Amino acid sequence: MPLQTDLLIHHRDAIPAMAEGFMQQWPQWYGPGGPGDATADLQAFARSEGLPLGVVVLSAGQVCGVAALKAQSIDAFAHWGPWAAAGFVPPSLRGQGLGAALLRGLVQEAARQGHDTLYCGTATAQRLLEREGWAWCAEADQNGQRVQVYKVFTQQS
Repeated sequence: MPLQTDLLIHHRDAIPAMAEGFMQQWPQWYGPGGPGDATADLQAFARSEGLPLGVVVLSAGQVCGVAALKAQSIDAFAHWGPWAAAGFVPPSLRGQGLGAALLRGLVQEAARQGHDTLYCGTATAQRLLEREGWAWCAEADQNGQRVQVYKVFTQQS
């Protein structure tokens, strides 16, 4: 069965499982004592227009991952946006094209909202972004970690 993407707002029942994944993936931010609130962030992403906006990837009708389209992400480039961020696929489901599907869903949503460029900062997903046609454009320190910044044009000429 092919992968599909949809808006998180249509799959709110997946928020608790995705929040647990956020806490495991980013314990320094979402874990005990961290400054983030995974459930609150995901609830904020559950909307149909504007930013932030959450996208889920579905396989056989089941939510298998989530990502967000956000106005800001990397502090050093606050004037750029929007951003592909908060991408999460459970470790047991990685390597099946779910992350790539999420990126394509975010590009589609950015284009639908009239944005011609989408950015993404990452310390771990460079190969995925490059396979999906994103171009490296900068690097920066974010929360004590060196991240690579990529961009992609959302509108085909």
